Amino acid sequence: MSTSDMDTAITLKTLIARPITPEGFAPFGQVIFPSPDGQAFGANDAQLVLDAGTPRFYIMTLTHRGQRFRTITRHRRCTQCLGALGGKDWWLAVAPPGPAATPDPATIQAFHIPGHCFVNLAVGTWHAGPYFGHDQVHFYNLELSDTNMTDHQTCHLAQTFGLEFAITPAP
Repeated sequence: MSTSDMDTAITLKTLIARPITPEGFAPFGQVIFPSPDGQAFGANDAQLVLDAGTPRFYIMTLTHRGQRFRTITRHRRCTQCLGALGGKDWWLAVAPPGPAATPDPATIQAFHIPGHCFVNLAVGTWHAGPYFGHDQVHFYNLELSDTNMTDHQTCHLAQTFGLEFAITPAP
């Protein structure tokens, strides 16, 4: 806990991770489910925005990080695709994109994402995660090669709003 966090009372807010659906996730981006090989490109395919630099597609390894967060991040130059390998399920917290310098904490939602699909975060979507209950998960990640250096705006929810969030799986 940082000194500034100790000076401010932190309120813990619980987010129930609801099952992800294309309709429910639409304000934040797209959910991409498997489709037959040879199907023509269409609205159910990832609508990528990667024209502001060199795309980077890689596999990142994450170890269990709990289910609480005090920061949320957005990328304003590109979409970002995330998906778990090995069929492992996971959770993601999101808030809609917008012109404000910080997200509205009341709009933060959590989703349970099964291991057979991925998400394409819309440009500017605030996100925290991935989070998961497994010891370790490999995620593929598609963004720009310099996203984490030049397009990584973070809001410190604890410092700005006195909030920490905990994601809880739906019953």
